[in-house]
Parts: sequence; structure tokens; C-alpha cells
Amino acid sequence: DMALRHSCLLVAAVLVLCSSSVLANINWNGNNWAHGCDFRNNDLSNVRIPSEQCGGRCANTQGCTHFTWTQQNGGTCWMKRGSVSKSDAFPTGDMTMVCGVIEDNGGGGGGGGNKVPGFTTRYWDCCKPSCSWPGKVPGQNKYVRACYRDGYGVTSDPNGASGCNGGPVFACNNNKPWAVSDQLAYGFAAATIPGLDESGRCCACYKLDFTNGPVQGKSMVVQVTNSGGDVHPNQFDLQIPGGGVGIFNGCSAQWNAGPDGWGQRYGGVSRRSECGSLPAQIRDGCYWRFDWFRGADNPAMVYSRVRCPDALVAISGCRRDDD
Repeated sequence: DMALRHSCLLVAAVLVLCSSSVLANINWNGNNWAHGCDFRNNDLSNVRIPSEQCGGRCANTQGCTHFTWTQQNGGTCWMKRGSVSKSDAFPTGDMTMVCGVIEDNGGGGGGGGNKVPGFTTRYWDCCKPSCSWPGKVPGQNKYVRACYRDGYGVTSDPNGASGCNGGPVFACNNNKPWAVSDQLAYGFAAATIPGLDESGRCCACYKLDFTNGPVQGKSMVVQVTNSGGDVHPNQFDLQIPGGGVGIFNGCSAQWNAGPDGWGQRYGGVSRRSECGSLPAQIRDGCYWRFDWFRGADNPAMVYSRVRCPDALVAISGCRRDDD
């Protein structure tokens, strides 16, 4: 009996050592993703996309906390739910597989979350938003409202040319941000989300939790209505009147603004008193920047996908099927 007991203990010890050796084969390289690994169960949804887009798709899918990508069906991203840490992953031996977590809980539980670090900038170029063109959002007749030159009359033709290209269509005046409370604001933004093309981000809403500057601790919910070649990954360009026209200046055509809009072409006006140079129709959005936003200059934040508030959808006229 003693011999059998010692044999069992020896086998158990060997199994532990072998298991530890296999676990060590998951090489995270300081990242939240690795090759040759998987997570058990807790499937949320799946989508056929390239492996490099899987983490970004998970980060921007409500409830997704971790993921696995496999070669099944030409490449499938398996999004998963629930509190998780990297220590929950197990090796598969298949180095074509990718697994990862959005936020590592270190094995301590506590809710996961899908907040992604990012940063903000600001603009108001008066141009027709890119998400106002048809075909940018899956589904019939889904696009962001755009307006005629007065900024009030909503155009009935989604194919109308932008005022930035000599056309009659511009951003609507009510695209300006506003305070919901001292700690929360609503507004609109241009954004680039890793792993998502325009059809994946147009009309989606994100909660931005500011992490530095005078707005640290405040939050803003924005709906993505625009994009741009100068908007970098994880950047949200907040639509703020007087925030600078940037590359394109439709404000000269719409409001007879100067060649650089109001203030500097990039950054816009520099103090609250300069908001008085903006048209009365959008001036409140400029004041918001120096009041609720406390004059913050491109603060950092963490962002997460949220359901769009009715108040934003009522302005944009656009709600995604997956909202």
C-alpha cells in the first residue's frame, strides 16, 4: 500500500510539473493577447474576421471581456463574456489560434470591463459628416442627418454634396455638445476604432471616461458620426464649435468664417470670450468647452461601447441594428 501511495504521489507530481511546463508555453510578451491559447465556454457571439481585428471587435462589443480567434470557416473571432484573467487561458498547441483579454483581472475577479485607452481632440469643420452618406451603416435608410446651409433644415437627399466640396449640405447646428449633468455630457465625434471600418463604427455610441486634466472623473457619451484620414487609432475627435476646422473648412461657405475658421485652424479659439465671434446658432457649443469641459486640451480617456441614448439618436436620426 505504501508503495502504491508513493507511486500515485509521484504520478501526481509529474502531472503538475508537466501542466506547469505547458502553461508556461503561453507567451504573452507583455500583451493582453497570445498565440496558441483558448478560453473555455462563456461564448457571447462570433464573427468571421481576420485575426488582427478580433481584439478590437471584442473591445467594441457590449459585454465582451475576452476572445479567441481560430481558423474555423476561414477565420472566426469568438467573443466571450464574464470576468476573466490571462491565467484562465489554456494552451492548445495550435499556434494559428489567438486568445486575449480586454482587461486583465489578475485572477481576482471583479467584473472585467471592456474599456480601451484612448485620447481626444476637437474640431468643427461644418462639413457633411461622412456617416451621412448612404451605405455607411448596415440596414435600409440608416445614415446620420445632415442639414442645408442654415444648419436647421434637414436634407432629404443623403447623396447631396458636402459644403466642403462646393455642395449645399453641411453639419447640423444641433451636433454641438451639451451638459446632461455636472459629471456627464452628450455629443458627437469622429473616431477610428481598431478592427472596425466605417460600417462597424458609424452611429455607434461610446462612453468616454476622462482620465487626466481638468475633466478627470467626468464622462461623455458620444455617437460616432464622422471619420477622417487624420484621425488615428483610439482617437475621438470631439465635435465642438470653435474647436478648429482642421483639414477641411466648410465654415467659410456656411457661415462666412475666415480661411482658418475661428481662431487657429487646429485647436480653434483659445478663450471663452472668443466664442462670441461664432454664429449664435452654434455659440453654446463653444461655451460648453470652457464651462462643462473646463477648457480641457485634448484629455486622455478610456472608452467603451454603450447603447446610444435616445437624446443622441433623436438628433442624428441613426440607430444601429446592433445597438
